[in-house]
Amino acid sequence: MKAARFYKVGQPLVVEEIPSPRPARGEVVLKVKACGICGSDIHIVYEGVTPTSFQPMTIGHEFSGEIAELGEDVQGWEVGDRVVASCIVSCGQCLNCLSGNQQICLQRRTIGVHLNGGLAEYASVPAKNLARLADEIPYDQGAILTDAVATPYHAITRRGRLVPGETVAVIGCGGLGIHAVQLARIFAAGMIIGVDVSGVALERAKSRGADMVCRADQEDPLEIIKEATRGLGVDLSLECVGQKETIGLSVACLRPGGRAVAVGLGAENITTLPPTEFVRREVELRGSYAFTVREIEELIRLVAGGKLDISSSISKRITLDEINQGLEVLHKKIGDPIRIVVTM
Repeated sequence: MKAARFYKVGQPLVVEEIPSPRPARGEVVLKVKACGICGSDIHIVYEGVTPTSFQPMTIGHEFSGEIAELGEDVQGWEVGDRVVASCIVSCGQCLNCLSGNQQICLQRRTIGVHLNGGLAEYASVPAKNLARLADEIPYDQGAILTDAVATPYHAITRRGRLVPGETVAVIGCGGLGIHAVQLARIFAAGMIIGVDVSGVALERAKSRGADMVCRADQEDPLEIIKEATRGLGVDLSLECVGQKETIGLSVACLRPGGRAVAVGLGAENITTLPPTEFVRREVELRGSYAFTVREIEELIRLVAGGKLDISSSISKRITLDEINQGLEVLHKKIGDPIRIVVTM
């Protein structure tokens, strides 16, 4: 089969022929139909922030497909089923798994980082990682739903515990943040403020439910947020960038008792308020990582039921042979893309 292989940081992926996978016990092989390109792939290929377990590796963790082959002991699935795959492979036995937090399994591995991923014609996946893709949802939308949408969904509903009517700041309105805006609107936020340095991203945020936006390279976002909330600050902030300055802002813009959820990944240490303010204001700073299969299933129902529209989130569709051009577009933010999807 053809696959896009990562050999070394700073070098283009190599699209080459490799043996097709065979399913191990409890696994299926998918004929991949679509695979999104994510900021995490940029961290792997260009920055080395996310090291892979081995090289060469087939990366790509955001994919959908059709079951092509069943491994031993796989039940409840058939060849030809339309599915999406969660990239988080959990042990199912540790304290976190048993408490329903498979996304932070103590033994977790990530497809496309620790295991070969979906930028290939075929991919092997544990059957427990599959969610059935509704017929109403195209494969390309199904692919991006598994991370670009599922990650902010987990952050808002589980880690952020959004209550209807609350004020929300979304800091960074790119691939994750734009869906955070949409989801905050669906879950009845009282006011949504989008913050970014891109005018294009902010226009999109307004079109998808933000009540107001702030161009952070031209105005002071903390001042704008405080003014919009009559000096109080927001109930919930979602940081979707991964920089220490934006995480600091996500805490500083909270009301006393507010909650900041850090979603973006970065290498810098977090710097926030001094303890005298952090403690006396009883603010929270929480990390939010990934999602569960159940949350992906919940999102599939929202999209299939017409409550969430992600059709305009696919900025460009490319072939596997064009993967390096697609990575470059996302890395340099050419045209401010939300998601670029490889279709097979």
